Amino acid sequence: MRYVEWLVLFVLSGLGIALANFVGFEVGFMESLPGILVLLVIAAAGVAVSKVIPLKLPVVAYVSIIGLLAACPISPCREFVIEAAGKINFTAPLTMVGAYAGISISDQIRSFLKQGWKMILIGVFVMTGTFIGSAVIAQVVMMITGTI
Repeated sequence: MRYVEWLVLFVLSGLGIALANFVGFEVGFMESLPGILVLLVIAAAGVAVSKVIPLKLPVVAYVSIIGLLAACPISPCREFVIEAAGKINFTAPLTMVGAYAGISISDQIRSFLKQGWKMILIGVFVMTGTFIGSAVIAQVVMMITGTI
């Protein structure tokens, strides 16, 4: 991907995160801007590092490592990173990830449908089972911890 495309994606992601954070959690744009910038800088650094380091890991791995290093106790910018990113609700970036995932698989729907109705049925069962399994695990953990 060219760097201009990455830049456009980062800007769109930042705007989407800000909008989701504002609409869903009533956090103002200026209040969430430092956190959005921190997340985008970490993502951009992960992309840059993945192009420079010869070890072929997914970009997500590099972004995760850089994020962990930025927030680790020995990092000089730890307090700022944690405070700024703390104003971004976790589900605000998740909304953008879901949208990107939907867009990325949209061109593969036809090949998925060619596999037949059995594959669609299996997909529905897998998604339903994953959802129900996650809900059961969350319920058990919340009961154990006394949250509910």
